[in-house]
Amino acid sequence: MNTRTGLTSVVLVASLATFAGFTVSPLIDANPSASGVTAFVDVTVIPMNRQGVITGQTVVVRDGRIVSVGPASRSTVPGDAVRLDGRGKFLMPGLAEMHAHVQGPQAPNSEEMNRDIMFLYVANGITTIRAMLGAPNQLALRRQLERGEVLGPAMYVAAPSLNGQSAFNADTASKLVRAYKRAGYDLLKIHPGLTLSAYDAIVRTARQVGITWAGHVSVNVGIEHVLNTRQSTVDHLDGYIEGAASPELKRRLASSPTSVSMPELWKSVTDSRIKDLARDTRRTGVWNVPTMFLWESFWTVGAPEEWARRPEMKYAPPQWVNNWISQKRNRIQQDAQNAVTPADAALHIELRRKMLKALVDEGAPLLMGTDSPQMFNVPGFSLHRELAVAIEAGLTPFQVLESGTRNVGRYVAKDLGQDGNFGTVTAGSRADLVLLDANPLDDVANLTKRSGVMVRGRWVSRAEIDRGLEALAAKYAR
Repeated sequence: MNTRTGLTSVVLVASLATFAGFTVSPLIDANPSASGVTAFVDVTVIPMNRQGVITGQTVVVRDGRIVSVGPASRSTVPGDAVRLDGRGKFLMPGLAEMHAHVQGPQAPNSEEMNRDIMFLYVANGITTIRAMLGAPNQLALRRQLERGEVLGPAMYVAAPSLNGQSAFNADTASKLVRAYKRAGYDLLKIHPGLTLSAYDAIVRTARQVGITWAGHVSVNVGIEHVLNTRQSTVDHLDGYIEGAASPELKRRLASSPTSVSMPELWKSVTDSRIKDLARDTRRTGVWNVPTMFLWESFWTVGAPEEWARRPEMKYAPPQWVNNWISQKRNRIQQDAQNAVTPADAALHIELRRKMLKALVDEGAPLLMGTDSPQMFNVPGFSLHRELAVAIEAGLTPFQVLESGTRNVGRYVAKDLGQDGNFGTVTAGSRADLVLLDANPLDDVANLTKRSGVMVRGRWVSRAEIDRGLEALAAKYAR
């Protein structure tokens, strides 16, 4: 990270080279039940196409789609259906991780590691992911997931990074956009360091060939220009704090980025400029993927060893955890060297939370994501920490859940131009579902009280999930 400006121009890429290499059989058989028909009987439905719940419902799934939702007293359950007792339980759409990282082919034992990562997502109720740093092996994994050969969420794959080194001028940027479209990627990934001319070339060419672009905000581009070009998503709230700085500091940043310290920049931000950017975001319809917990992991004061003792760390390869400890130590040292005090760091976190709340208050659209695996963000588990931060920032449980369910289907349909018929418990929707023992609209922590998860009609019970997690923990303990 540029420790003088605090700009989010760091390439936030998961440290894929630190993935551990282990060889075991897949944790859970990916094949669906033979009948292909499942009925959730007498369950309370959280439809997510509107607020509230619907009690006493029977939901029938056939061949990966919801075929009917209706009162249990009047619903007919097919004779060949697997019946799941829903009394006292809550059925909602599966969640989404819209800023995920999947292992590339250069890492050892990538296929097996990716199977483990996919399992962690399913185990945590995540049935859709957007892989934000693509490679050819991920296109193959996407096909395996679609065919049910690997148990895991539906996956949308971003192309390899477009940044100041890979797309160093407009001509190169344009050629890469065309090549990535031909290769079959679902979207383009924007990283920092782009010149304004290279970024604009990406925008022009992407519109010509019919592919969208998403990710970071380069210093030379700025959040205002990114919003006006209608970049598909802005991830990490990138560029917003800089965009909300005082006009004087923004001029200094433009001429000499290293002349402005992070605390100086943060202290110049005002609520009115935050609100203006939120209004501009709503006007342009640009989605935000906040990844709040990741940034709080970077900036919150605390001993790295304490973070490494969190319960979910046993499901992460030891190499990851050791690398995260080193990253946190380096962060602490850099803050000390650059005179960033705990109070300064707390102000940065407060500004990010204000920005998130302003976006929601203004009606700007949100998508759920964490940037896992990175900096104590274990795939799947980190999402639930992310949701807790969003609640602390002032969002309601419904707003939080909407960002990972219905909104994701809307994004896929509108921005990716693909089938977005998922993210709600309605007839015709893809059967990506989570059965819970308590209502998450009362408390998002209830999302961890899972009886099971359904992925494209394949039911994964709590017992299967527990066995898989135990096997994964035992593998990494060795």
